[in-house]
Amino acid sequence: MTVRTAMGWHLRQVMATHGMYQTSDLVPLLAERGVHLSREHVYRLVARTPQRLNMEVLAALCDILDCEPNDLLVPTVVEDQTTKTGTGDSGPGIGDLRPIRARVRRPPEDG
Repeated sequence: MTVRTAMGWHLRQVMATHGMYQTSDLVPLLAERGVHLSREHVYRLVARTPQRLNMEVLAALCDILDCEPNDLLVPTVVEDQTTKTGTGDSGPGIGDLRPIRARVRRPPEDG
């Protein structure tokens, strides 16, 4: 089992607490703060957890929504189950059987 840290993204919930239910409402508010994003980019920012986030965008969102970064980003610990493969030494499987390397030979030439 592997333990890793994942970030929860709560922009949609924080927007809802401030009465903002449409992603297009953010576009002019971000532009007022010098952050120019397309409607599509803002939609992806709200609808999905971003892989990377520009600090200017985060600061503008916190200013617009009057919140702190930890209201938008919440770290959580996730335990990943490791999948068993046929190459491992432990657990039930095929035992001591291992693949044999194939030898490719040319057929003998007649003539």
